[in-house]
Amino acid sequence: MGAPDDHPLVIAVKPLVDAMGGEMMVPERAGGDDVVLAWEGRDVVAVRLPQLSDSLDHILAALERRHGLPLAELDRKEKQSVVRILEARGAFSVRHGVETVASALGVSRFTVYNYLNRENSSKSE
Repeated sequence: MGAPDDHPLVIAVKPLVDAMGGEMMVPERAGGDDVVLAWEGRDVVAVRLPQLSDSLDHILAALERRHGLPLAELDRKEKQSVVRILEARGAFSVRHGVETVASALGVSRFTVYNYLNRENSSKSE
């Protein structure tokens, strides 16, 4: 990484950056799209945010770790729960998001759309 691992700001933001699939680096390596974080007027660390499609892959991997097995091996109810989580995180606004999720869950795109429709119809009732 290059940024001081023991700095309080780095310690505080690391779980968030890891959860998003971002990368931390020394501020001198920051590019135009990176976010430089300062502490008491001094640049401490730069954060490179992932592309949206990379974020979806990262979220899917985190969900697999949470469940302790590949998402395709989950039962229907758990898969529906995963789709709800992904919808809340904006996964389906990513280009090919439905296809990516369907592949990870081992279901068809039609099934993912059914899960989404079922969730949206229960919200409107």
